Amino acid sequence: MEGNKELVGVKEIARRANVSIGTVDRVLHNRTGVSKKTKDKILAIIEELAYQPNILARRLASKKQIVFAVIIPSVSDETDYWQEPLLGIEQAAGEIAPYGIILKKYFYDLNHKTSFVQQIDQIDLSDIQAVLIAPIFIEESENFLIKLDKRKIPYVFINSDIQGHNSLSYFGPELYQSGYLSAHLMKYVIKEDDTILIVNISHEIDNHHHLLRKEQGFRSYFKEKDLKNTILKIDIVQTDYQFVATSLQTVFKENNVSAIFVTNSRVSAVAKYLNQTNARKMLIGFDYTKENLQFLKQGSIDFLICQKPREQGYKGIMALYQFVVHAKTGEKNNFMPIDIITAQNCDFYIN
Repeated sequence: MEGNKELVGVKEIARRANVSIGTVDRVLHNRTGVSKKTKDKILAIIEELAYQPNILARRLASKKQIVFAVIIPSVSDETDYWQEPLLGIEQAAGEIAPYGIILKKYFYDLNHKTSFVQQIDQIDLSDIQAVLIAPIFIEESENFLIKLDKRKIPYVFINSDIQGHNSLSYFGPELYQSGYLSAHLMKYVIKEDDTILIVNISHEIDNHHHLLRKEQGFRSYFKEKDLKNTILKIDIVQTDYQFVATSLQTVFKENNVSAIFVTNSRVSAVAKYLNQTNARKMLIGFDYTKENLQFLKQGSIDFLICQKPREQGYKGIMALYQFVVHAKTGEKNNFMPIDIITAQNCDFYIN
């Protein structure tokens, strides 16, 4: 009965548009071979009739699987940040599984771009219909995106964006504004002659554009407000704690630093060092991780900037589903809210 209703709907659309049922079907499935004028006419009729094809029945009847590739960093000993996007991705996967959609996950080491390249090399592009990717490494990601564009495979970014590419959507922080807000928070605590330290902790600093965009936003705030504080920067290219501690020790020995801005979730390593050396400095960093929460509650971290990583993963997969199954597109940029987490409100925050 449901199938007959759907066929009647398609026939009525075809009749009103004065086209064949096959032409309507091509528009419904977002296939080529229909002029823009005819497509627009059919879409207008579909909207007028509030036509909703029985996608689930159609998918079950076809018995053909749709494969989404997911390419994100793995959870590491240094940070459990990527557990949250993964939970959102898996939640979405459960909801769309009845439509014959499966996810193939490819996890790479956040500290090594060779790991990223190795993972994408494992992907059989002839076997996938869409991609969700966290493009941490710029050049390597762009090389992969060129291949996706050539094959017309849709893709969505989460966590960080790369401008100038044909992505369906981006779900994640507005990186520049995240840094800008961090500087605004710091302004309320520091004095005019205080020295500020920006800390980037990553094996691949030059390739981690999301860290650099936060730094740009942070510096711009001080410049726009004509604040004269000295701003130092240290790039720590080894992520183990001992190297971080040694690097900080060197900086603090030569400079009287009052406040620190850490551009990623590894702020807990800086907090640990401050704890061990009994140094009290204002500290701002990113992300609602177990390690960071521990130091936030202890008072070693003053503010955490958080931007719904679980929601990023969930919405990214659902955007691919809407496009591939329903031929619907959403907003190009979907910026997550910039949440300010403190010791007083952290227990009530939903990541």
